[in-house]
Amino acid sequence: MRGEPMRVVVTTNDQVRLSFLMALLRDAGIVCVLLDGHISALEGGIGAFPRRLAVADDDERQARRVLREAGEG
Repeated sequence: MRGEPMRVVVTTNDQVRLSFLMALLRDAGIVCVLLDGHISALEGGIGAFPRRLAVADDDERQARRVLREAGEG
């Protein structure tokens, strides 16, 4: 995945939702990466910086389908 173009499929401040969505994608065999996790930890949980969930460019279509089928897209 290093060096591959990435696409953000979800942006949210909800950590529980992010964990759920990451599990959905991983169960579907899609590697996902959480972006902005460190900055949101530094801001003290006030929700000023949403976290982004990204997948490889080639996996975007499948990831969006998985999320949509789960009612998340």
